[in-house]
Amino acid sequence: MARLAQTHGLTDVQQEILSTVRDFVDKEIIPVATELEHRDEYPQEIVDGLKELGVFGLMIPEEYGGLGESLLTYALCVEEIARGWMSVSGIINTHFIVAYMLKQHGTQEQKEYFLPRMAAGETRGAFSMSEPALGSDVSAITSKAVKDGDEYVLNGQKMWLTNGGTSTLVAVLVRSDEGHPEGTAPHKSMTTFLVEKEPGFGEVRPGLTIPGKIDKMGYKGVDTTELIMDGLRIPANRVLGGTTGRGFYQMMDGVEVGRVNVAARGCGVAQRAFELGVSYAQQRHTFGKPIAQHQAIQFKLAEMATKVEAAHAMMVNAARKKDSGERNDLEAGMAKYLASEYCKEVVEDAFRIHGGYGFSKEYEIERLYREAPMLLIGEGTAEIQKMIIGRRLLEEYRFQG
Repeated sequence: MARLAQTHGLTDVQQEILSTVRDFVDKEIIPVATELEHRDEYPQEIVDGLKELGVFGLMIPEEYGGLGESLLTYALCVEEIARGWMSVSGIINTHFIVAYMLKQHGTQEQKEYFLPRMAAGETRGAFSMSEPALGSDVSAITSKAVKDGDEYVLNGQKMWLTNGGTSTLVAVLVRSDEGHPEGTAPHKSMTTFLVEKEPGFGEVRPGLTIPGKIDKMGYKGVDTTELIMDGLRIPANRVLGGTTGRGFYQMMDGVEVGRVNVAARGCGVAQRAFELGVSYAQQRHTFGKPIAQHQAIQFKLAEMATKVEAAHAMMVNAARKKDSGERNDLEAGMAKYLASEYCKEVVEDAFRIHGGYGFSKEYEIERLYREAPMLLIGEGTAEIQKMIIGRRLLEEYRFQG
């Protein structure tokens, strides 16, 4: 077992789950990840294996067929999976955020209908906030729902939908002005709709089109798509929680948990980059000795390991705070910001240690170098995290003049 990124105080059950996932990553993900990534191929066998392990139901309560585990357990599993291949952790994360939103905000009927199938991995979740003309400015969304009898009619275009093609349930955030007078704050007139669909591309249900995969620099294998709603009819019982106007808060609660997840991904990718760097540095010789014996390389390794350790500690702290029922937006923002920035730096140092070979597609570090930037923008950019952190600090340390 590696010395870095250890988590103290875990139960026997948590240790067993982590050990099982780590074993799966080492045997089933790392050996095939780079080849699948270069082909931009969906990792169906890996996903089926994780389904068998029960990972899709990790945080879903036992009464709905899940394992009922904590956010910390889930985040540590994500860290392990991202260490193998970050795209796989993305497939699970979107599913998990929708399951979490259902667990926290769904009606009893919605929980009973969706959660058992999500726990089994039969229903696969995705969520959709962003639109082509906006990124982090969620309050500016223009997609709209209009009530028509017992149904709502949804129109608009969504962007950056992870799992857009493979998912069968999408939580979609749209504007719904029904019951909200003119002048209502934008975030108070938004609603989350639970949209069921067939997997695949094209028209996946009447009024709903998933055009195809967006070609990306990294983060391949997982399908990232647009979502187009044109007269999409959704029954009123598929409003998350049964009440309109609560969508913004529901999504932000999900994203807060998602930020711990992105921090965990950053930790996992950084760990793998460190493993590759420290291993290569002991095999590669220059000037008559392994490059690991050159002080310049030792300094790099020291900095990399310190960053891996610091990011892991912050991620664990943010997860534990949420598990204890406390507000954790400050800690989650800090963990996501630090872990993603440190991940980029650790990956770049490992890339430099590899020299010219780091540029070769034969070496795993080339894939990590293209994957790390996604963490700088996913679940809110670094700049958004700093805004959240700054505002919370001013709340906590209000000047008493």
